[in-house]
Amino acid sequence: LVDDHFLFVSGDPNLKVSGMERDWPEGRGIFHNKEKTFLVWVNEEDQFRIISMQQGGDVKGVFARLVDGIGAVGKSVKDESGKDFMLDEKYGYVHSCPTNLGTGMRASVHIDLPGWTKEGVDKLKAKCEELSLQPRGTRGESGGQTGHTYDISNKHRLGYSEVQLVQTMIDGVNTLYKEDLEFQAAQKA
Repeated sequence: LVDDHFLFVSGDPNLKVSGMERDWPEGRGIFHNKEKTFLVWVNEEDQFRIISMQQGGDVKGVFARLVDGIGAVGKSVKDESGKDFMLDEKYGYVHSCPTNLGTGMRASVHIDLPGWTKEGVDKLKAKCEELSLQPRGTRGESGGQTGHTYDISNKHRLGYSEVQLVQTMIDGVNTLYKEDLEFQAAQKA
């Protein structure tokens, strides 16, 4: 599950200092469907992290699965406990990680960007900032970068709808890909 990028790993210094890794790995778990396209992490960083993912470019299908899954998980929690997910009208859903205030939605894709890699990671980070995106390595925010495959996601969570955040990611990734092809052509010349 770790190699598939599904399962969290111990060792993040931020999680350790905040006490979120105490008693690791007891009290944590992951549930997934047979296809491993819908996952729920329990007690990793937040109480729940609900994930919809798949190979390819069907962002609409991934988003629809996420919406359906969140509804099903929310209904199950409500049926069992009588309570809804905690939602503040101004700040959105309650999270352990302050960077997730708001929708908590992080829409991302893994994409090969060899042209950008040759141009330099600092230039890629600057471009992503301009596009309201965040580049990461494929092993998460503290997993480091290897090769030329990046995890590109929306930077913001607060003040935007889920649809706006997904569209920001789609538009930004399309821009990065187009520019990457231009960089590759120029680098071959």
